[in-house]
Amino acid sequence: MKTLVKRNNGFFPEIPSFFDEFLNRDWFDMPTTGFMRENTLPAVNIKEDDNSFELEVAAPGMEKNDFKVELDNNQLSIFSEKEMKKEEKEENYTRREFSYTSFHRTFNLPENKVDGNKISANYKDGILHIVIPKKEEAKKKGPKMIKIA
Repeated sequence: MKTLVKRNNGFFPEIPSFFDEFLNRDWFDMPTTGFMRENTLPAVNIKEDDNSFELEVAAPGMEKNDFKVELDNNQLSIFSEKEMKKEEKEENYTRREFSYTSFHRTFNLPENKVDGNKISANYKDGILHIVIPKKEEAKKKGPKMIKIA
C-alpha cells in the first residue's frame, strides 16, 4: 500500500526523481500503479446537487459503443474497450499497427439514495456523462411549516 508523501529533498525538489519513481513502484502490481495507471484510467469528475449525482468521464477518441455501464447492488461499473488497427500496403512492404485500450472504473453509490432505474448516460465530445437521480425521499427538502393549533 502506498502513502501520499511530499518529499522536499535534493537540489531541485520540484523536479520528480526518476529513482524515487523507480524505487517506490510496486513491481508486483504493475498494471494498476505508477505510470501505467496514470495513462490507462480516465479522469472522473463527480458532482452532486439536490436531485442527482453526475459523473463526467474523460475518454477522448472513444465511441459510445466502446462503453458498458452497469449497476449491481449500489455499485456502478464503467467498462471500456477499443481496438484500433491500421495497415499500409506498398509495393515492397506492408506495415501494420494496432493498439488496444481498456479501463474499468467502479463507484460505490450511497445505499437507499439513488434511483437505479432512472440512470442515464451519453457520450459527447470525448466525455461520458452519467446522471444518477436521487430517490424522492433522499432529496433535500426545504423547511416544512407546522401549523400551530
